[in-house]
Amino acid sequence: MRKVSFCSLFILFLSCSTVSLAQQISKEELLFLTPQWKGERFPDGRPKVSDDLIKRMKLVTHEEAWAVMKGENYKHQYAEGWLVVNPDSVLVGRALTATFMPGRPDVQRVITEKGQKKDGRIKDQNSWPVDMLVKGDVYVADQFGAHEDGPTIGDNLANSIYAKSGNGIVYEGAIRDIAGLKEIGSFTSYVRSYHPSHHLNNPDGELNTTLVGINKPTRIGKVMVMPGDIVLGRDGGVSFIPPHLVEKVVKTSEVVRLRDMFGHQRLREQKYTAGQIDNRWSPEIEKDFSKWLTDHANELPVPKEQIQELLKTRTW
Repeated sequence: MRKVSFCSLFILFLSCSTVSLAQQISKEELLFLTPQWKGERFPDGRPKVSDDLIKRMKLVTHEEAWAVMKGENYKHQYAEGWLVVNPDSVLVGRALTATFMPGRPDVQRVITEKGQKKDGRIKDQNSWPVDMLVKGDVYVADQFGAHEDGPTIGDNLANSIYAKSGNGIVYEGAIRDIAGLKEIGSFTSYVRSYHPSHHLNNPDGELNTTLVGINKPTRIGKVMVMPGDIVLGRDGGVSFIPPHLVEKVVKTSEVVRLRDMFGHQRLREQKYTAGQIDNRWSPEIEKDFSKWLTDHANELPVPKEQIQELLKTRTW
């Protein structure tokens, strides 16, 4: 059995004596913290939910995700109260996390020095997590609600984020250049506020934010977000789905979607009453549903393979 030292655990939030706070979490630590994920991972250990499941997640509602996660005892996975930029599309992707704290010059200096000289990072700290993004990621950052003189993301950094990830952001803080962000049509983002100022990043002058963690557990609202969680942003709120529950959430949503489509069609046709559809279905309705699935398998908004799998489990 692999042993994890006290130092390895402590680094999740602080650091060991030879490692800076802003160092990316190690692969060993990510494996330790995400033991229920048995699928593919990025080289750094971050869970890599498949592109197929991410695509299918776009049709999942918060209610469907909430029901599955609550049933698995994950009760704190939804964050609300957002300013939404470009709300006409759904935000879905794998979380890449960052954590900022109020600026502190001594800590800022040593993190910047190590990041630039030893880790090969370039430019300001706020660009470091962005440089790590890949397609399908969602940049999830806790900036402690910083507002005036706090925004680290404007239209330039947003264009870089979108180019790298194809997604928007979830940001516990303020953004600037909101008009420019709206011009990036699919940059659907959830942020706490807007302010026209910009962050100050000079440890010898004014310093408003310091980056203390990349791809470590972070907090968004009342949610603990882990690197590799699947972000679902829609209808004004954001759900963070643990990777090992994603397939169950997606498949449950698809079954609900199919049953709703069938029920609504039969109600319009007046074949059944609302009372019959709203309650537990009779064997006759279940048989009708199975036939409907077979007859319409090529037309439904669910992979045909999933419909065939569902039909195999039915006994009528």
